[in-house]
Amino acid sequence: VQLVESGGGLVQPGGSLRLSCAASGGSFDNYLLGWYRQAPGMEREFVAYISPSGASTNYADAAKGRFAISRDNTKNTVFLQMTRLKPGDTAIYFCVGGTIFATSPEYWADWGRGTQVTVSS
Repeated sequence: VQLVESGGGLVQPGGSLRLSCAASGGSFDNYLLGWYRQAPGMEREFVAYISPSGASTNYADAAKGRFAISRDNTKNTVFLQMTRLKPGDTAIYFCVGGTIFATSPEYWADWGRGTQVTVSS
């Protein structure tokens, strides 16, 4: 499966961004999708996950109330709507896919190359 992210960029504190990730090359009937991020000098950290049907989601504490994950199964695409962004949200954001949900990155089989999000005035 190939995952390709888009939508990153530079945004001021308090602003919003919407990340997209297009998946191709596999079966998505039971395919979980999610987002991780990695800030400079830090380990990759879980951001959000969504179940194959979209009925179930899970967020890291840092994302709760500000970020929203969704998916469009007709287009094999997952989105991450980010609002009230803070400088601490600056990181490379990675789209992930797989069949097992876990917050540890090693459980996710497929990774995109990432998209840079920079929150700065």
